[in-house]
Amino acid sequence: MTLNEQQDEIIEEFSVFDDWMDKYNYLIELSKDLPEIDPKYKTQQYLIEGCQSKVWLFAEMDGDTIKFYADSDAIITKGIAALLVRVLSNQKPADILNNELYFLDKIGLQQNLSPTRSNGLLAMVKQMKLYAIAYNAKMGN
Repeated sequence: MTLNEQQDEIIEEFSVFDDWMDKYNYLIELSKDLPEIDPKYKTQQYLIEGCQSKVWLFAEMDGDTIKFYADSDAIITKGIAALLVRVLSNQKPADILNNELYFLDKIGLQQNLSPTRSNGLLAMVKQMKLYAIAYNAKMGN
């Protein structure tokens, strides 16, 4: 599935909820679906700066696509990480760099987060894009 198809699917899923409490509950449900991250990546090296809660993020190349792995000690933040992993995992680095993450605005996520969670979201996106830049460069692009 392309990056934009993933985003459109998430927008459709969130469109069934009328209020933000339901959307938060859905984020909590999504957090339960996030695959476990290997404990060896739950170290300071993989901790994202700028998040109030602890968020670990690791990425690796799988063929010509990036696989992202994430975890958090906060359930809503973990749900947000699950959304980002779902959209950006299994995508080519160039596709990650050349596409806008429009689903964040379309589902109202950024507008409905506390300032600290919003900063954490931006920090997660930034780190994922940094991985994409590094892997894109490694591939000679």
